[in-house]
Amino acid sequence: MAENYRPSPVFDRLGSGADEQQPGAPFFDEVEAAAFPDHVLRYRNQRWAEDVGLGDLSDAQWIDHFGRFEPLPENLPRALAIRYHGHQFRSYNPEIGDGRGFLFAQLCDGQDRLLDLGTKGSGQTPYSRFGDGRLTLKGGVREVLATEMLEALGVYTSKSFSLIETGEALERNDEPSPTRSSVLVRLSHSHVRFGVFQRLAFEKNDQAIGDLVDYCIRHFYPSLEAAEGETRIVEFFGAVAKRTAKLVADWMAAGFVHGVLNTDNMNVTGESFDYGPWRFAPVADPNFTAAYFDQTGLYAFGRQAEAGAWNLAQFGGALSRIADADALSEALRGFGDDYEAAMADAYFRRLGLARGGDDDYATVTEFLRWMTASGAPYEQVFFDWFCGEPSQARAETSSAKSFYLTDDFAPVRERLLAHAPEKPERLEHDYFRRSAPQTMLIEDVEAIWSGVAERDDWSAFATKIDKVAEMRGAYGFNASLYDRAAAPTSSAASESA
Repeated sequence: MAENYRPSPVFDRLGSGADEQQPGAPFFDEVEAAAFPDHVLRYRNQRWAEDVGLGDLSDAQWIDHFGRFEPLPENLPRALAIRYHGHQFRSYNPEIGDGRGFLFAQLCDGQDRLLDLGTKGSGQTPYSRFGDGRLTLKGGVREVLATEMLEALGVYTSKSFSLIETGEALERNDEPSPTRSSVLVRLSHSHVRFGVFQRLAFEKNDQAIGDLVDYCIRHFYPSLEAAEGETRIVEFFGAVAKRTAKLVADWMAAGFVHGVLNTDNMNVTGESFDYGPWRFAPVADPNFTAAYFDQTGLYAFGRQAEAGAWNLAQFGGALSRIADADALSEALRGFGDDYEAAMADAYFRRLGLARGGDDDYATVTEFLRWMTASGAPYEQVFFDWFCGEPSQARAETSSAKSFYLTDDFAPVRERLLAHAPEKPERLEHDYFRRSAPQTMLIEDVEAIWSGVAERDDWSAFATKIDKVAEMRGAYGFNASLYDRAAAPTSSAASESA
């Protein structure tokens, strides 16, 4: 291991001694990975591997750890399937948990952040129910593409760390079957979902709820350590609500629809993760959905803020067992204002413009009204008008230029040009000399997958990863910093090591 490898296994200490007959209760179960018949490395995130001290692993060692799941040195000795419940499409489900994944390892990075390495498709657990605990190769490819694109567009997201094809034939209702199998490892800031708290509340385990709040504050919100009693819990909830508002605003600015915003798919750090039927919107359509089974549009593009607030209310309900419900409700009432502020931040950042003041949210709403009414291509508009005035000549030669010649666009143009560009030197990047931006629309994804499925041709996948990396470099959004001011201190990191 490299010198900057910093193992920090701490989640397995939760619940220690609580139940001698069931170690880990009520937070997790110790589990074992499936024994796969084959291991073909399809994706290795070398950039992030180097950041956490795992970049010098050979491919054979990589497969041993992330395909066969041999424990990393001085890390978790056994994989942990985390227990949780959740509202799924607003119906409470007490029969879920980590059904095809587990927490494999924990470590600290150069920012002193505690990070998790978790799996998807690693085999059955006590929560698999009737599932096989596997992940299709197409599902793994889609998650890699989603996380790479979201990070490039400025969304704080889990990172697809490893994708290994595992040599099994899987039967699925939503894919031509049999289909190929894979196991994914993701690097993320936390796997503590809202649903973990919901399960503890369902079990009326107030002590465990308090212990988990302490864990989250110690490792994710250390600035709240000095708070005491119920104030501590309410402030923690308010901090999670603020991060959730930012997450949803960043999704909106990216034109992203998560697809399945259940309470078990949102976590306490406000980090985007767990991608199933996601999509990027081709245009600003508030009714655009990602999941074919979302018949009512519950999680449509324009309803994601509503979903975030609703999920927070359920999270707050779980915390109300150990804190005042009225105080928690008051904290949640700030979500609307937090969301408006986050929307202004997110859209101005994506447009490469400096914030101006109180009128900024009105600029965003007028921009979105025009985008929605005009049907202009979502990603192309941001590409054409990045940094405002310095890009005006580029926009006038764009394939979307007809959208900019209308009377309806005139007030939008005026607002955009009224703001100073942020770091206009970014326009010198080769990316902005192209005629069109990188996209990750459903047709892009299906074209990549067809090459893999029909000819085992991975060239389009590799090319897309490279082009998204170019876009990430051009925009320079740092979506990987988790509020440096609130990162765990060195002493906290030492305690967790």
